[in-house]
Amino acid sequence: MNFNRRHFLGAAIAGAAGLASPRAFAAVKNDTRPDLLPRAMAALNEHHNSILRRDVIGLVDFSHHSRELRFQIVDLGNGRVLASYLVAHGRGSDPANSGWATRFSNRPGSHASSEGSFRTSDTYYGKHGKSRRLIGLDPQNNLALQRAIVIHGADYVAPSLIAAQGRIGRSQGCFALERKLVNQAMDQLGSGALLFAAS
Repeated sequence: MNFNRRHFLGAAIAGAAGLASPRAFAAVKNDTRPDLLPRAMAALNEHHNSILRRDVIGLVDFSHHSRELRFQIVDLGNGRVLASYLVAHGRGSDPANSGWATRFSNRPGSHASSEGSFRTSDTYYGKHGKSRRLIGLDPQNNLALQRAIVIHGADYVAPSLIAAQGRIGRSQGCFALERKLVNQAMDQLGSGALLFAAS
């Protein structure tokens, strides 16, 4: 049954993108929602004029708890996951600090995560060190640049926190990763790639 499901979805991905190997879905975490990668591939085609890099995409599955590796970078050229990372969601998305993102917002000051399609942009050095700007491409995230929603490293994203409290910390809406791994993730995505987030 797993083989048939993966075969079907892999074929859908390849058809949607015209460049992704059917192995791409099989490489994605087994517990990732089956619809997430096809939705990301559809977004890649929808925003083809904005997405300059089409060989790699970032997937964030906010339906998972913050203790899970829910940020994946998928190489569409050879159909494999390059890496999986812990990623924080915004405190406005999890007011109870439970580790579950339950609310999403595009409103400045909400401190919430946004869903949808983002284009990775340039890097800069700010209060969190090296960070990568994100441009929201959908109505539900088109204020990302104005809100300073970026990829950055944070001390509150670490396996030691999961061991101590069962969850990582929360951001102000940014995609915060482990400080020691954030540069690797930003380099893998580069500029002009799709980052697709959904719950």
